[in-house]
Amino acid sequence: MGTDARSRLTVLHVTPEMTPVSKVGGLADVAGSLPGALRRLGVDARVMAPSWPGVAERLRDHGAREISGPGRICVTLGARRVCSDIRVVDLAGTPLCLLEDAELFSNPSIYPEKLDPLSAMPFAFLSLAAVEYSLSNEWKPQILHLHDWPTSLAPAALKWHRVYGVSHEGPRTVLTIHNIAHQGILPLSALDEWGLGPEAFSLDGVEFYGSANLLKGGITASDAVVTVSPNYAREILSPEFGEGLEGVLEYRKSKITGILNGIDTESWDPWKDKAIPSNFRTGDMKGKKVCRAALISECGWEGFSGPVIVSVGRLVRQKGLELVLHALDEIMSMGARLVLIGTGERELEERFSREAIRRPEGLHFRRAFDENFARLAYAGGDIFIMPSLFEPCGLSQMIAMRYGTVPVARSVGGLVDTVSDADAGPRGTGFLFEDFTPEALMSALKRALTHFSEPRSWSQLRRRCMEKDFSWDHSARSYMALYSSLAEQ
Repeated sequence: MGTDARSRLTVLHVTPEMTPVSKVGGLADVAGSLPGALRRLGVDARVMAPSWPGVAERLRDHGAREISGPGRICVTLGARRVCSDIRVVDLAGTPLCLLEDAELFSNPSIYPEKLDPLSAMPFAFLSLAAVEYSLSNEWKPQILHLHDWPTSLAPAALKWHRVYGVSHEGPRTVLTIHNIAHQGILPLSALDEWGLGPEAFSLDGVEFYGSANLLKGGITASDAVVTVSPNYAREILSPEFGEGLEGVLEYRKSKITGILNGIDTESWDPWKDKAIPSNFRTGDMKGKKVCRAALISECGWEGFSGPVIVSVGRLVRQKGLELVLHALDEIMSMGARLVLIGTGERELEERFSREAIRRPEGLHFRRAFDENFARLAYAGGDIFIMPSLFEPCGLSQMIAMRYGTVPVARSVGGLVDTVSDADAGPRGTGFLFEDFTPEALMSALKRALTHFSEPRSWSQLRRRCMEKDFSWDHSARSYMALYSSLAEQ
């Protein structure tokens, strides 16, 4: 490609969600940050995403500027042509191609409660619209970067679709697996309705135990597969973490790599954060004490001087919070207090609600995602707990470390790549545990509290956390290298 290859790299990210205009999980944060980081390196990175309810209003709130549109894009879905308006806006310096159809993209929650051919139609359209756009638009991406199962039909279509699969001029494809637990499983008949040819209905295609597995098809058909941390790339080759796809992944492991996610270090910056009561940084930590006092006051614990443990995230089995429930009595007995913020599975929400009512002196549960309160928890907490059953990458532990809140985390996935144990070496940044048990969690917490009781040790540990570089710069360079290698093939 020559010495100026990076200036000529063109990449279209295709995603069902994108911060700050649509968000369910961490995928949105990646889609909202990575393209901008790539553009700063000279890559012409753009994004395609649906305009779900509320997106237009949030675009205005964030000062998006019209580039072109509205136009029209039509895709071949089996025997039908399905069309949507499309317009392009500049969102914080990144071109965003928005698919606008009030009927097709009508779900404010983005993902359906039950997946079937009808509820999957928005994602089938998104995938094929990306292919159509790549093949027919004046701007042609060299790389089509797909995110998770909702866009996995795109590489499959470039290989097996009755219309799009005949092209030899199509882009190279990269599929990022953000969470292998979500695979997009449908009846095989859906694929025929969407125009995939008979070659797709095989063990080497989309078929998986008599059903269509969109993620499996994407893994099989894409030119490269990326997971969101190096350790997770290794883990998913095993039955414990592979969610049934470990055999498929093992067979194709030569094209799998792990690239650690970053965080938006401009947004998550304790020195600049306007949502917290006092700013701070390494070398000037007075603001951390102010934030801690504000958090304690907000929880109704005036005068408390012991350790404040915080947790921010979804209340789902994956996050391992049932371990915390089992350990609550012991946590309280050690003189610690717990602040928990999040929503998710109803059973977990209700159990934590009952515990918070039963022991308000030790547990404060905020059953909602309140970003300002979450920022206060990150800034005012002493210890951040993340006892995940599995964790492809995790962003919360990185944010907590940026705010000088020391993580206690299970030794899985991206947590291994971002947290090093303080008792294992002089550069440690937190405390890790192996077994998925309340006892293992408490053992790590007790080690953390021992360090907390020694102000000098804790101050040094906190500083090491804050000095870790979790910006997107390194990750973006890794992606750029991957794109370049594919474009040269």
